[in-house]
Amino acid sequence: MMLVAGVDSSTQSCKVVVCAADSGKILRHSKVPHPDGTEVPAEAWWRALRSAREGLLDGVSAIAVAGQQHGLVALDAAGAPVRPALLWNDTRSAQAATDLVTEFGGPQAWADAVGIVPLAAHTVAKLRWLADHEPAHADRVARVLLPHDYLTWRLRGGTPDLEPTTDRGDASGTGYWSPSTGEYRKDLVALAFRDRLPELPRVLGPAEPAGHTSDGLLLAAGTGDNAAAALGLGIGAGDVVVSLGTSGTVFTRAEHPSADADGAINGFADAAGAYLPLVCTLNAARVLDRTAALAGVGLRELERLARQSVPGAAGLTLLPYLAGERTPNLPDATGTLHGLTVSNMTPEHLARAGIEGMLCNLADALDRLRADGIRPRRVLLIGGAAANRLVAEIAAQIFELTVAVPEPQEYVALGAARQAAWALAATPEPPSWAAPPAQEFPAPTDGPGQEIRARYERTRRLLHGS
Repeated sequence: MMLVAGVDSSTQSCKVVVCAADSGKILRHSKVPHPDGTEVPAEAWWRALRSAREGLLDGVSAIAVAGQQHGLVALDAAGAPVRPALLWNDTRSAQAATDLVTEFGGPQAWADAVGIVPLAAHTVAKLRWLADHEPAHADRVARVLLPHDYLTWRLRGGTPDLEPTTDRGDASGTGYWSPSTGEYRKDLVALAFRDRLPELPRVLGPAEPAGHTSDGLLLAAGTGDNAAAALGLGIGAGDVVVSLGTSGTVFTRAEHPSADADGAINGFADAAGAYLPLVCTLNAARVLDRTAALAGVGLRELERLARQSVPGAAGLTLLPYLAGERTPNLPDATGTLHGLTVSNMTPEHLARAGIEGMLCNLADALDRLRADGIRPRRVLLIGGAAANRLVAEIAAQIFELTVAVPEPQEYVALGAARQAAWALAATPEPPSWAAPPAQEFPAPTDGPGQEIRARYERTRRLLHGS
């Protein structure tokens, strides 16, 4: 049996799965935590990967790395990081993003150039922040990588003479690579980095190998986490993925690139030669974590409490902007619990309002894709919070679509493993792996979703104007 491995280097941890190359069946897996924070030493990711793969790769022929998108890994000429990596959820670059949008001619100019209108999360904005706030560090930067690029390069040996590589999916999240032309926009790098032009990774095709690891494994191109999840899930026409992780993402596969001048839709490429329009929120599963903490219960108890409430949480509405927000673009916003009364100020209604607020924010994200011409047939709900059955039931009400919850698996790591199997097979299309079994929750007829969303929208407009 040929074996392949996939790595998911996420914000919170490094996960490795070993799969059968022909079927995708997961045979072994491991997980090692990452340090917390919005800036992290890149070396910490490498240590976690080495620990996670220890004793796991016997018999493996190929490996690929999927990683959190947008993170800025800046290396000097010797290949050492000049500072800790800035992660996607670091919002200090919000003003830098605003400045760049203006300097390049406005949102439409950016959308046409790279399919993205810069926000604090994007790498291009982090380059500007580094240039303006740490110019001495910026002057030392010889190479700019993304987290998955860095780990792929380290697996190959990580020496200064090795040219780093990336792929379409991850490169499309930088804000200086164009999915429509397949080329870097070095003029945008120079604009962001105050006329500095560091080396950028070579962009590989979907099944093109990056090389070999130092111990001889074939190393596939790797990709960003969302593109890997799409590959791991094997999404088809009409499938929209809603991922409830630290952040919330809503994405689908498309045959044509997106260019959303409003900036809500990231016009990404996918890991299989097509495109991955994606809307991201900063707040998803963390909303449930903090709601449970406020109610003084664990996550399982939170579901029990919420079931004792009613749809609409008896008038309570949570705007879940606990870490600022990316969509809508409110980097300095805070969360708001609105509509408190003597009768609804209970743990049960709080629990229900937390779930509804998180899902209403993601329903707004789904509407952005609909406005771009996407016609969703069903929602695939993944991520840690998808394991909560009530979350899926309420999602079907609020999204007004059938919600399918695939069997819990490490879909990002699984997608990376499928990419490794593809590189190993050297075939035109990725290997055909069986779709994961899923439990379906049909959208109720005449359900409460529209009323819940209408009140959420009124509250958002009252407090934030849009």
